[in-house]
Amino acid sequence: MAILALDHIQLAMPPGGEDLARAFYCGVLGLVEQPKPENLARRGGVWFAAGVVRLHLGVEPGFAPARKAHPAFLVDDLDRLRRDCIAAGHAVIEDEPLPGYRRFYVDDPFGNRIECLELVSD
Repeated sequence: MAILALDHIQLAMPPGGEDLARAFYCGVLGLVEQPKPENLARRGGVWFAAGVVRLHLGVEPGFAPARKAHPAFLVDDLDRLRRDCIAAGHAVIEDEPLPGYRRFYVDDPFGNRIECLELVSD
């Protein structure tokens, strides 16, 4: 037995947050909404993808945001993403340098921490 790959990341959101999720994950981050299987769609939530990256947001009654645990998205234009986040009203949080990367954090509309990174070419 061996783990072959990461299939998807799941984050939680409060009930009724699907439109806010779409606005952020599609509108700001550029992911594309994916249809949920019919048997899971009635639970609420929304699924997104970009290339091999798949992110699921599931409804959690009594929701509390993930403030430390987070996905980290590798992007090809960190400066543009920074501008897009700020223009959409999402504060960008700078952090300690990480060798080989430029990066920042941004919270999704529910307070979940998201890391955005770009490789630094030498």
